[in-house]
Amino acid sequence: MNLHELSPAPGSNTKAYRKGRGAGSGNGKTAGRGHKGQWARSGGGVRVGFEGGQMPLARRLPKRGFHNIFAKPLEAINVSALEKFEDGATVDVDMLRAKGILTKCQYGVKILGNGELSKKLIVKASAFSASAKEKIVAAGGKWEVV
Repeated sequence: MNLHELSPAPGSNTKAYRKGRGAGSGNGKTAGRGHKGQWARSGGGVRVGFEGGQMPLARRLPKRGFHNIFAKPLEAINVSALEKFEDGATVDVDMLRAKGILTKCQYGVKILGNGELSKKLIVKASAFSASAKEKIVAAGGKWEVV
């Protein structure tokens, strides 16, 4: 195969659809906007969430609690997932990614205490639950906040 023999897949290259270019184009005059009204005007339409003056859904639903918009959500990993590591290993975010336990970790990882741990590990993470700390220490390992 040579460069000059390459071509796009059939149907993947479609001609540009030019609006408002005469009656013969099949989309002239009003250019698909219909006759008059808010949507026919330049810059017309409504903002996101606008329901025609009806009280919007976002305002009709009750609000509860406090949501911190600056919160940095941590990825949660259970103690049972640490069983994949060999005895005496040092577990950190890079090791968790290498083993396929984590795929993304934008702000850090928190170790939770669900499951059992039988291996002596040194675990480095952003946060630990109290039960996770107990289980890591009970298995003979150490936990370290990074």
